[in-house]
Amino acid sequence: MSFFAETGFGGDTRELAKRAQVTHALLFRYFPSKDALIERVYQEVFIGRWNPYWEMLIRDRSVPLRERLIQFYKLYAQTILTYEWVRLIMFAGLRGSDLNRQFFALVTERIITPICAEVREFYGLPDFERVPPTQIEIELVWGINSRIFYFGVRKYIYGMAVPENLDGLIEAEVRTFFDGVGPTLKEIVQRPAANRRLRAVAGGRRR
Repeated sequence: MSFFAETGFGGDTRELAKRAQVTHALLFRYFPSKDALIERVYQEVFIGRWNPYWEMLIRDRSVPLRERLIQFYKLYAQTILTYEWVRLIMFAGLRGSDLNRQFFALVTERIITPICAEVREFYGLPDFERVPPTQIEIELVWGINSRIFYFGVRKYIYGMAVPENLDGLIEAEVRTFFDGVGPTLKEIVQRPAANRRLRAVAGGRRR
């Protein structure tokens, strides 16, 4: 993991074997191809560090939503804002592999969409059965993830300093999200619901 995080997935496997102090042949005895080796790195870094508690926390309505999201993103940041995680996800994207698509699909399904559902419930908006999740609200929630991830990009890709108090910045990000998302969601979610009611009424009159 450290080797690919440093060199990218184009790193030479002979050099990897040398650093691991094993023979090149032994390396390929356990991993029949370089792709198999990369897949194992993906499983270790992205799937192996997935915390099921994140999903439970997002849905725990005994805790106020704003507090839930602050707690979640602080925990999430501890996982994604590391040298290996940030660099490997960037190198995977540059490589054009399916690893990023797999991981982002997982995040969308288990984190982004559930947060959208909880935000709707918080604002008393129609649930997904009445109005399916819109691309706009999904992107709004992805925006929080992206801004937090960018702290890692600045540090581990660009070599720039990042603020020491990331917890405080995460709290500010969540507060900013809540301050702006309510009116926006009410417009984009309630409008389709209202349009459906109007169509239903119009259809009833025609009958």
